[in-house]
Amino acid sequence: MAVIERDDQTKSFLKSLGFPDLNIHHSVNHYDFTKSGRRILVIGPMGSGKTEFSARIYRDSQIALKKSEKLRELTTNAGADRRIVFYIRSKIDKKRFKDYPEDALAYRGGYVRLGKNIAGIADSFELEKVMETNRDAGTWVIDEAGFFDERIVYVILQYSQKYNYNFIFPMLILNFRKDIFNRTSRLLMEIATDVFPLTAYCEHPDCIVDSYYTYRYYIVDGVECPALYFDPLIIVGGDKITADPKIPNYSTRCDGHHNLPGKEYTFLILKSLGEMAFNGNIKPILKELKNIKYDIERSEIYGHFENRFIKTDDPLPVMMNALKTACIAEKALLYLFSEENVLSLEQMRYLAKEIDGDMDYINERLVENRRIKI
Repeated sequence: MAVIERDDQTKSFLKSLGFPDLNIHHSVNHYDFTKSGRRILVIGPMGSGKTEFSARIYRDSQIALKKSEKLRELTTNAGADRRIVFYIRSKIDKKRFKDYPEDALAYRGGYVRLGKNIAGIADSFELEKVMETNRDAGTWVIDEAGFFDERIVYVILQYSQKYNYNFIFPMLILNFRKDIFNRTSRLLMEIATDVFPLTAYCEHPDCIVDSYYTYRYYIVDGVECPALYFDPLIIVGGDKITADPKIPNYSTRCDGHHNLPGKEYTFLILKSLGEMAFNGNIKPILKELKNIKYDIERSEIYGHFENRFIKTDDPLPVMMNALKTACIAEKALLYLFSEENVLSLEQMRYLAKEIDGDMDYINERLVENRRIKI
């Protein structure tokens, strides 16, 4: 909801221009480089304008840098000028921007070029190296900071407090499951000083309400197939629509149009099978994985979905489409191994081999989710 300005002076000024009585909302302000030590969350679903928000701050900085030397006193601490903006993104994101220049800060509808003031990092240690090499920069934009290790939060806090750096985090605070993205995201929420929540229209064709949620889906034979709850947490992509059954698409959806099948199955059945394997009985999970991969109608997930979404007074056939997606058995394995930690590395390797799993898919997802290849 927009904040309504109660400033009588503003009302008086607008009345002098001939405006009638009306609600006056805060303007979209230029970024204030005189304020220091800020840690700003810019949160919202895909398509809400988070990266464009960052690009606007960079454009503002280019105007502010043209001001007189007198202004430098207001924007500089410990040799770092907050008008100098440096943009950080994850190295695993690089493949999303292969059609752009190396120094591009790309967003939907365009990009700005940052020259030397942009870098890709893999972890918090690389962030420290970049910040030490660029001590003149006082404003740091870290894109999708939730992709990084938890240590990055305390690196950021130290630099913010020691040098009065400003940090801006355009990020998905919620993942496609509508959960807090991960522990790094939770810790960033704890140290934040400001938050700018952005929304987008629900992208369902029959809806135009504000949406806060990122929806993951696949396109198989031209049909929308919702992602399963146990889909890998991080899969890089989403900038272009794809019909590759292994690569998801993303859109913004309201609560009523955000389909997320498989949560009950995950905790009622899948995780229990993983725990049996951890306790020494690996046969039940192997049977389920083989059925999913080679004869899905015999699997427990199919029976569960059929009872939950078809044999009911309020059927939801779109949920069954989730079982048309690729690598479902591999996704189940990845979830049990990399998120629930109920499978050992040896069990993961054994099960992947026994079901003749797609090892390229498994290892690519493990790398994206900061786990070792198997």
